[in-house]
Amino acid sequence: MNWSQENIENILAQVIIDDIGEDLVSSKIIKSIQVTDSRIALELVFAYPMLNQQSKYVAQIEELLQSKGWSGSVECDIATKISSHAIKGAATPIANVKNIIAVASGKGGVGKSTTSVNLALALASEGATVGILDADIYGPSQPIMLGQKEANPVSKDKKSVEPVDSYGIQSMSIGYLVDESQAMVWRGPMASGALQQLINDTRWRDLDYLIVDLPPGTGDIQLTLSQKVPVTAAVIVTTPQDIALADAKKAISMFEKVSVPVLGVVENMGTHICSSCGHEENIFGVDGGKDLANNIGVPFLGSLPLDIRIRRDTDEGKPSVVAEPDGVIAGKYRAIARKMAATLSRQDKNFKVMFPTINITND
Repeated sequence: MNWSQENIENILAQVIIDDIGEDLVSSKIIKSIQVTDSRIALELVFAYPMLNQQSKYVAQIEELLQSKGWSGSVECDIATKISSHAIKGAATPIANVKNIIAVASGKGGVGKSTTSVNLALALASEGATVGILDADIYGPSQPIMLGQKEANPVSKDKKSVEPVDSYGIQSMSIGYLVDESQAMVWRGPMASGALQQLINDTRWRDLDYLIVDLPPGTGDIQLTLSQKVPVTAAVIVTTPQDIALADAKKAISMFEKVSVPVLGVVENMGTHICSSCGHEENIFGVDGGKDLANNIGVPFLGSLPLDIRIRRDTDEGKPSVVAEPDGVIAGKYRAIARKMAATLSRQDKNFKVMFPTINITND
C-alpha cells in the first residue's frame, strides 16, 4: 500500500470522535502527519478537554492502521487547546475566565446543583482548569457539596477575594461569606448586586470554564447573569416528569430571549437504581429530557440515575466524580461534561481576547 498522507487521512477518517459525532479528519483535529518507512507521527489537537479518552483514540488509530497493513510504529502527540468563545451583548469579559457556562433549571429539586458541581469536577478530571460559582444567593449549597463549610476566603488587597480551592477546582459562594444559619432577607436588586460582586471581585486564576450554578426559575438572578455577565452558553437540567419539563422549557425560552445559546439538556433522575438489588426503573417517566432536547433542536447531553450514592456523596462533601472516580456514575458525568465542552467548542470563537487593546492618543 502507498502510505501517502492522503491515504493515511482516508484511513483515519474512519475514526469517529464520539463527543462531536465527526471523524478525525473532517473535525480538523489532525494538524500534521509525518511518514517515514517505519514511523507514522500524528499531531492531534482537541478543542475541548478529553484526557481520559486519549488512550482510547490512540488504540483505535493504531489498530486501524495495522489492520490496513502498517507494520511500523505509530506516534500520537495529543494536545488540548481550549479557546474563548463569542458572547452576546455588551458585557465585559471577566479577567482570567475564557468561558462561562450557566447551569439552570426551571424548577427546584431536579438536582441542578449536584449536576453543576459534578460537571465542574468532571471537566477538571479531563484536564481543564475549572471554577464554579454558586449563584444561589438565598440557598447556597456548594460549600457543603465541596466539603468547605468552614472555608473563609482570603482578601489580599482588601478589594478582591481569592477563590476557595477544593478537589482541583476553584469556587466562590455567598455561603463562604455569611453564617450558615443566617437567612438572606434581600430584595431582588440586592441579590443581583451580590451576584455581580461575587463574579467580578473574585480573583479567578486562568479558568478554561467557569460553571455557574444558578438558582431555579427565571427571576432577577437569572436575568442579571444573562444581561450583565458575559455568559458564553447555558445547560438545562431537568427530570423526565412533565411538570419539570414544562418549567425547563421556560428556562430555555429565557436564554433564547437574551441570546444565550443552550448547549443541551441533561436529564437527571432518569431511572431509579435500587440500592439493595440493583433493579433499574423509570419512576419519573421515560425519555423526557431526550424528547425535550429533540423538540427544541439542541443536543441531549446525557441521562443520570436517581442513585442514593449521588445524594450521600454530595452530603458528605465529596461528589461522585471524586468519591468514586472510576465508578459508573462518575463516567456518566465525564461523558456529559465532554459532550458539553465539545458542543461549545463548535461555536464561534471570541477573537477579541486574543489581541491586546491598543489605545492611540495624540501627544
